[in-house]
Amino acid sequence: MKVTTTLLTAAAFAVSIGLAGSSDAQAPAQAITPAVVQSYQEIFAASQREKRGINVLVRGQTIGGAVVRVNGNDAVELRNQQYSRIVIRMDSIDAISMP
Repeated sequence: MKVTTTLLTAAAFAVSIGLAGSSDAQAPAQAITPAVVQSYQEIFAASQREKRGINVLVRGQTIGGAVVRVNGNDAVELRNQQYSRIVIRMDSIDAISMP
């Protein structure tokens, strides 16, 4: 009985922290709505016009940079002090902030 309780507790812990059933494969990207794309486009245009940087959250990672170009509704190109060219697909963006 003690072993069963310990195994169940370990399994519940693994599920609570997201280890159970996880794999290295990324979840498929969800389609973004036109309203979200419009919001992104407004922030990108403001960044480009005001020459201010933005922070883009992509799968848990923050990428900072200034908008150089917007490639339709597919991608945005940024630059920062470390990289001269960063291209991010719109469907992989989780959030954007403009300080």
